Amino acid sequence: MRVGFCDDPAFHEHDAGPGHPERPERLDAVRLGLAESGLADDLLPLPARPATREELLRVHTEAHVDRLAAAAGRRVRIDPDTAMSPRSHEAAVRAAGCVVEAVESVLDGRMDRAFCSVRPPGHHATPGRAMGFCLFNNVAVAAAAALARGLSRVAVIDIDVHHGNGTQEAFWRDPRVLFVSSHQFPFYPGTGSLDELGQGDGRGFTVNLPLPAGTGDAEYAVAYREIVEPVGRAFDPELVLVSAGFDAHRDDPLGGMAVSARGFAEMMDVCLGVASGAARGRLVAVLEGGYDLDGLASSAAATVGRMLERPHASLAGAPAPAFAKRLLAFRATHARHWPVLDRR
Repeated sequence: MRVGFCDDPAFHEHDAGPGHPERPERLDAVRLGLAESGLADDLLPLPARPATREELLRVHTEAHVDRLAAAAGRRVRIDPDTAMSPRSHEAAVRAAGCVVEAVESVLDGRMDRAFCSVRPPGHHATPGRAMGFCLFNNVAVAAAAALARGLSRVAVIDIDVHHGNGTQEAFWRDPRVLFVSSHQFPFYPGTGSLDELGQGDGRGFTVNLPLPAGTGDAEYAVAYREIVEPVGRAFDPELVLVSAGFDAHRDDPLGGMAVSARGFAEMMDVCLGVASGAARGRLVAVLEGGYDLDGLASSAAATVGRMLERPHASLAGAPAPAFAKRLLAFRATHARHWPVLDRR
């Protein structure tokens, strides 16, 4: 299995400010986890490049693209959580370009899958606004690039502890993109309720799975096997993109979940199952959150291990009895648009 890996010195140059949890050491942790797991030598180098203006404008407004470009070389505070340093614009443009390059490499057959270890992250960036540590929406820009190449079905599966509001907004009315998000709720950024389903032709192609704080491996595994996998297989995407945030890890300082590295491996297993049809295994995972360095290292390694088709230990334990009611609510809501859930 040919799996590419993208990391670039420019990503380390983005400085969100003293004490900020979204720090360059996160990328070092990913590399360390891959090295200690014996996976690093099995990955193919994937170069980063700047995203073009045309690529960015498929998702973002001209005003947004111009506003961030004008901040290049300066320190700018965008909101209480989000800041730019003199090299941040370069890092953000290269992060988006890295993911587009990964998609192009996979679609061209140069590799089968890719993991993009990028920063700043992207899934909170809306078409017109930077927020939540995010400047450009890396996954959304890559999904739009795939559509521009002629694909008609792209799935984006967001495993971050926070709802991917920016990605949801970008494809809210677009039936060509299935957006699935599992996330702590209620929580930042306040979106992602069960009844947010998309609009117009895109109604039903937004699938939110809001979860309570404390949700762990067993509950995630059931939600992914019982909801995400059947919906994803029914959609039968030609490409799967994963917003790979690891802040649902049980040790993460920003999240309140109880997921282990094994839990993230299980989620990736489902994502690969979704990619097993028309996508022919083509999948690109993109780093989003994850702020405990040890948890990030082990979770990224477990995820990439599954992308390389390394075996992983099965999860033990059953979901909490109270989770059955939540699962029924997920099924009842999403079966209106995905009848496959009625047959389970």
